[in-house]
Amino acid sequence: MEEPSQLKRAIIDSSAGAISGGISRTVTSPLDVIKIRFQVQLEPTSSWALLRKDLATTVPSKYTGMFQASKDILREEGLQGFWRGNVPALLMVMPYTAIQFTVLHKLKTFASGSSKSENHTSLSPYLSYVSGAVAGCAATVGSYPFDLLRTILASQGEPKIYPNMRSAFVDIVQTRGFTGLYAGLSPTLVEIIPYAGLQFGTYDTFKRWASAWNHSRNFNTTAEDSPSSFQLFLCGLAAGTCAKLVCHPLDVVKKRFQIEGLQRHPRYGARVEYRAYSNMFDAVQRIIQSEGWAGLYKGIIPSTVKAAPAGAVTFVAYELVSDWLESLT
Repeated sequence: MEEPSQLKRAIIDSSAGAISGGISRTVTSPLDVIKIRFQVQLEPTSSWALLRKDLATTVPSKYTGMFQASKDILREEGLQGFWRGNVPALLMVMPYTAIQFTVLHKLKTFASGSSKSENHTSLSPYLSYVSGAVAGCAATVGSYPFDLLRTILASQGEPKIYPNMRSAFVDIVQTRGFTGLYAGLSPTLVEIIPYAGLQFGTYDTFKRWASAWNHSRNFNTTAEDSPSSFQLFLCGLAAGTCAKLVCHPLDVVKKRFQIEGLQRHPRYGARVEYRAYSNMFDAVQRIIQSEGWAGLYKGIIPSTVKAAPAGAVTFVAYELVSDWLESLT
């Protein structure tokens, strides 16, 4: 089969990445909203933590568990509350995944000397990790303002401070300047390097294992032992889970920087004051001092539950859409 031209390949990768990212983000939005609410809550997010004297607080916790949070959001904000901020989320994730997969494929093509995806499985795990990390950084810088707007809209609850994305954007630019749209970028880049590297590196590793297992069992011989859609789903699920478990604390720090100074109703607890943290390391120290080590893992349960299907849906959708687009050319 003739290899597609570089332009055609870039269009296929960016289109497949954008579509797969949009599908994944929409499907997992409810878990993402709950995760964000936990991450920006300064009070304990579990019932057992409220019993610890060193974390005692005079302000009751708004959310103390996934099911309790789900019920509260549904009661107070309706079903649409679980998709709050989904528009900027889509505007963020579609260019993010488009840039990520395009850069990733370009790097793998350069390393392997072939633009065919099947030839990329022979790359060493180290190249997969490095390619994923570089692609993740490029995608983050290109789509970050939408990520910040998504966090702000998803965390504000009711009554709304910002009725829509435009009002949030205008207020941020007026109060913080255009640099305010990149608040929290440093911990994000520090997070995305191991996260994207682990996600893509482990995904490629699991794909190689699946192909080797198929070969040993004489499965899919007509498809050159390539993994099935279900196997790709499992590979994406495992890759997303591994990456999220390792990098979650940095995601918490990023969210705190993103919502600094955000006005919220008092029933949601204390807010993060503007310039509460001088830098990333200061934020980590202050979170540990005031909230304990568990503070760095707030939202880890919905985050992990979300990461598995998000990774699986993204990778499977990308593979299927990419194959479909290639068949049209």
